Formats: sequence, C-alpha cells, structure tokens
Amino acid sequence: MNPRVLALLAAFGASAIYGANHTIAKGLMPDVIGPFGFIILRVVGAALLFWIISPLFPAEKIERSDWLRVLGCSFFGMVLNMNMFFKGLQLSTPINSSVVITLTPVLLLVLTAVFLKERITWTKALGISIGLAGAMMLIFFGPRTQANAPNIPLGNLLFVVNASSYAIYLIMVKPLVAKYHSVTLMKYFFLLAIFMNIPIGWGEFSAVDWPGLNFDMIWKMAFVVVGTTFLTYLFNIYALKQLSPSTIGAFIYLQPVLAAFFAILAGVDQLSPLRIGAAALIFFGVFLSTRKPAVKRVKTH
Repeated sequence: MNPRVLALLAAFGASAIYGANHTIAKGLMPDVIGPFGFIILRVVGAALLFWIISPLFPAEKIERSDWLRVLGCSFFGMVLNMNMFFKGLQLSTPINSSVVITLTPVLLLVLTAVFLKERITWTKALGISIGLAGAMMLIFFGPRTQANAPNIPLGNLLFVVNASSYAIYLIMVKPLVAKYHSVTLMKYFFLLAIFMNIPIGWGEFSAVDWPGLNFDMIWKMAFVVVGTTFLTYLFNIYALKQLSPSTIGAFIYLQPVLAAFFAILAGVDQLSPLRIGAAALIFFGVFLSTRKPAVKRVKTH
C-alpha cells in the first residue's frame, strides 16, 4: 500500500482511539484512579510495551547532540501534555475536552511562526483569533459544574495547556523522526517520562485499590494504556514520517464528532447550544488559519 495512505490511516486510527478515550478515561476518574496516578500507569505500561517490541526493530543509538531534544519531547509529549489533559478531563466533560483540543492546529501555526519563522497572513491571524474566541466561550461562559465535572472552566483551561504542549511536542519531534525509528524514540520518551511523572502522580497511583479492581475497570485501564498511549503515539509518529505536523493536527477535527458520539451513547454528556456555537467558531477559525492560499495562474498567450 502507498506509504502516504498508510500514514493517513494511522493518523485516522489515532483520532478514533482518542475519540473513545474522552469517555472511557473519564469514567475512571477520580473514584478509581486519580488523573496524575493514571499518567504513571500510562507511561509505565507504554514504556514496557515499547521496550518489549524494540528487539524486533533495528538497534539504534541516540546521538549525544539529540538527547536534550529527546528530553524535551518526553516532557511536552508524555508529562505536561498528558497530565493537563487527564486533570482537565476529571474537572470538565468529554465533549468540552474534544472541542478545546481542536485548537492544536491553530497553536501549531502560531508556534511554527515563532520558532520556524513562518509568516502569518492576515487571514490566518483572523482564524487564530476566531478559534481562540470559541475556546474562551467554553471557558468563561459555559456551565461551572455538572454531574462528575466539578470545575469545568479550570478543566477547559487545562485543555488549552494540553493542546499547546502537544503542539510543541509535534514541532520538536519532527527532526528526530527523520533520523530514528519510531520505536527507538518511543521507548526512550516513555522511559524518561516515568521518572518525570513519579513525583507528580505517585500519591494517587499508590492510593488505588488494585486488588479490588473489577473487569470493567481493568479493561478501561488497558484501553487507555494499550490504545490511547501505546498505539496512538506509535500511529502518530509513524504518520509523521510521511505527513507534516499540521496535517497530523488536522485529524484532531474528527475527535469532537467521535467523542460526542461515544459520550452521548454512554449517557455521560450532552450537546448544548453554547458548545455547538463554540465548536463552530473553533472549526471556522481552524479552517481560516490552516487553509492554503489559492495559487494564482499566470495567463499565457
């Protein structure tokens, strides 16, 4: 199969898993496991899986000059990004989380302009402003609390930090993807993330009643570790070999549709006029900020 098609399928698969994760992970927090403790489970589980499969792939040594970037990718991709998302998910709702993280492509554009010196046009600037306005609507004008969502505005704000962190990760990891195999990168990213996450989440992780977990709790935890962590990161970093960070970011648009479907089906969340309006603003802002300008054709005689 065409490598670009495989990359697109990998990016789609990651978005589908993320869409289900908004509801599945939410159902476990905070009664079964706290959000920061959940991240320890995720990074330890994913690190084990990547190290187990690593002998099946070429052995590679990370160059000394790349270790600082590797450390940065681990922090932004597997520490700040994950902790902010799961804590936000505990405080807010699955649909809100899926809507706010669609800001990632807009934030990618801003960060690309800052770090890679790419020019932002007036149209893109307008799109960025509209997208941020949609996110701010959810944060400041949405409901303050609802069942199993004790602090929605703070949770939504943490989703913005999550989206920013993930955008930084996508930019930082791109040069490494060109040099090393996906599995090589993932096994080191997650190994480093274990040590960075332990001081943050050990208290919540050790408080879990592990012997008292039932099958429903266990399969949901397994889904988050194997699906949302191991497979999605593997899929996305594979896709980055063929696709640009902004193209990967574009697949995030699927998540609100999938997340809303799963959340409404499970009866844990519902749509509202404010959420629909905020989503419309964010989508329109993303459309303006990421669309390519039309190429002018030169008339020939």
